Amino acid sequence: MIKNSKELMLKIISFVPAVVFLAVYLGVPLQWIAFASVVVYVLLMTLAKLQRDREIVLEAVKSEGKALQYASADLKRDPEIVLHAVKKQYGRALEYASSELRGDREIVYEAVKQNGFALRYASEALKGDREMVLEAVKQSGYALQYASAEHRGDREIVLEAVKKHGRALQYASGGLQGDREIVLEAVKNDA
Repeated sequence: MIKNSKELMLKIISFVPAVVFLAVYLGVPLQWIAFASVVVYVLLMTLAKLQRDREIVLEAVKSEGKALQYASADLKRDPEIVLHAVKKQYGRALEYASSELRGDREIVYEAVKQNGFALRYASEALKGDREMVLEAVKQSGYALQYASAEHRGDREIVLEAVKKHGRALQYASGGLQGDREIVLEAVKNDA
């Protein structure tokens, strides 16, 4: 028996993945499933009390990483919650993390490892971290646009970026945009 509203919310959140699976199995259109998922997490996260409840928010981000955007500012600074959110949302939830955690190497690396575009939300210091930028452009060449100027002029990084997406050449420094090997690679991978 459910004793309080917090317990009820935890029960509802725990059933979301099963409901989505059942809906897919039954042939419910994906647009309806996506809409229902959005409605569920918006309803759950709009109440201020729930936005501050660590247990509720943790379960919500495990189910839907974007739910982080509705969490309280304090919980957006919680490394465990943010890490679960970026893992669940393929790195995109980094956008909703606190500025402190956008500078956390482990969290940002996890985000860019899944989605190079997450580099956009990283701290300036991490946009200047060679290993971080290299991982980001391996996931998406277009992530080069968010790298520091120094790394947009790094031959190895630019070469990795154009191997993934040839049109990423436009974000390279001027000197590398005329590099024969890089241009050839960009032309091969222009899609």
